[in-house]
Amino acid sequence: MSTQTSGMAIETAGLVKTFGETRAVDGVDLTVPAGTVYGVLGPNGAGKTTTVKMLATLLRPDGGDAHVFGHDIVREADTVRGLVSLTGQYASVDEDLTGAENLVLLARLLGHRKPDARNRAAQLLEAFGLTDAAAKQVKHYSGGMRRRIDIAASLLNTPDLLFLDEPTTGLDPRSRNQVWDIVRAVVARGTTVLLTTQYLDEADQLASRIAVIDRGKVIAEGTKGELKASVGAGTVHLRLRDPDQRPLAADLLRRLLDAQVQPEPDPVTLTARLGAATSRDTAAEQAARALGELATAGITVDNFSLGQPSLDEVFLALTGHDTRAPGAGAGSGTGSGADHSSGPKDEVAA
Repeated sequence: MSTQTSGMAIETAGLVKTFGETRAVDGVDLTVPAGTVYGVLGPNGAGKTTTVKMLATLLRPDGGDAHVFGHDIVREADTVRGLVSLTGQYASVDEDLTGAENLVLLARLLGHRKPDARNRAAQLLEAFGLTDAAAKQVKHYSGGMRRRIDIAASLLNTPDLLFLDEPTTGLDPRSRNQVWDIVRAVVARGTTVLLTTQYLDEADQLASRIAVIDRGKVIAEGTKGELKASVGAGTVHLRLRDPDQRPLAADLLRRLLDAQVQPEPDPVTLTARLGAATSRDTAAEQAARALGELATAGITVDNFSLGQPSLDEVFLALTGHDTRAPGAGAGSGTGSGADHSSGPKDEVAA
């Protein structure tokens, strides 16, 4: 296969990686169109990082096959490494060097002459809003600045495919938005991005297509709209005036909407998810009728809305749990789909 004929940056079939008796990746099939952001969504330990490391040639698959722009990741590993770059979950730069020194050093290691390395470093520092911090040691950078210098290092040679493995873990909202803007700019210049994340809003913001992975398997794949439509035509959100009326309101919604109703932590709110077989028009009619029935029953509703299911609701419906698997902290390697690896956490491939 080739990029010209398939138009695909990544194609995998039955990709498998085992560690002892654990199948960290258990038959993953992916098709990633070139020039897009493709999201791989799942909790800690789902197998996301292990999948990325195989595609970046840092781990050898135990089964299945995969191609990057038409090149086999095992038989043509050197060629693949020339097309990709990886920014992992932990900073790959030297904290004792300045931002500029890090970029110049890595550029030199990637084959740039000294003047070219300095010019490229200056360009990236400016593009990533780090010029004022160029002479500061990276250990004095904020979390958002570290992620930006890390992504900048991955772009010293413009890759055809950039792997971003949970790039905003631990960042504050402002820093996350800055990283998101960088991702959009990278794709606008023609680079394909495969983004792994456990943040549902991140996948919703950036990815044109999303694969939901859990316990080493892809359990759903599609556009955001397709995934949301697969679990229901819509979600009704209610805010009641009297919390004592919530049980009665929940019973009415179950009966009138034939919906799954779940209470929220706030004692005056309710969420009802309509079935996938319900059309959008029918959902609107049912919701309007339910609102009238609630009023007839003497239940005062302060706020009422009908919207698409969120990706949070999609993931919960598909897996039975949310993306933050119980007991899974940052970098956790628990569960049957744990991201075990004996290799380095981060590398920047030329």
